[in-house]
Amino acid sequence: MSASPGANSTQIANVARAASGGGLSYGLFQATSALLLLAAASSSFQAGPGLLKALSRHPHSAGIGILPRGLGETNRHYTPYWSVAVYFAVSAVVLIAASGQEQKLVLVYAVAVFVSFLAGLTAMARFSLRDRRRGLAAVNVAGALAVAFTLLVNLARGYPLLSMAATAAIAATLYTLWVRAGRPAGIEEIEHHFDDDDETRSGHDADPPAKNTSQA
Repeated sequence: MSASPGANSTQIANVARAASGGGLSYGLFQATSALLLLAAASSSFQAGPGLLKALSRHPHSAGIGILPRGLGETNRHYTPYWSVAVYFAVSAVVLIAASGQEQKLVLVYAVAVFVSFLAGLTAMARFSLRDRRRGLAAVNVAGALAVAFTLLVNLARGYPLLSMAATAAIAATLYTLWVRAGRPAGIEEIEHHFDDDDETRSGHDADPPAKNTSQA
């Protein structure tokens, strides 16, 4: 087995071929890997537009108001179609920039994923320390260090630096918009909005029917 994958293969595919001999088992392994990658990609398209909707200014999206109103517009299936279009356009640009080469795309994708993991684990460690749960904090810190090491290894390959720069630019833009919007409370404000809507609907449902005061 070659130490590094060829132009039309991956390291894990080489390992699977060496272990299975390239027969039916290898084909099933490749099909399973493709399904897992498809599920990972689809999760981004499912969660991403919802995030843009939550950050929009649209009054019916319960957004916190830092992105344009149009991103909160939904169709009758409650799908934020403009947010989906934005994700589609960004994906197309990335695909064209990488010339459709999966090795470049994987490196870019890996950095974006590990940056998200690192941010999440760091936030969880902070919350654990705030709640004085040192055991959970230690686990989160260990996870953050492991992710940071993996991230640095990927960054050393060159191409992921572009992904890192794009991630930093997006984060800086969102932070600037958040500050300009008056630093809204985020999820807590969204939950409060939904609570108010529920109370309003409950109040309307509890209203007694109007009496017919007309005289014959």
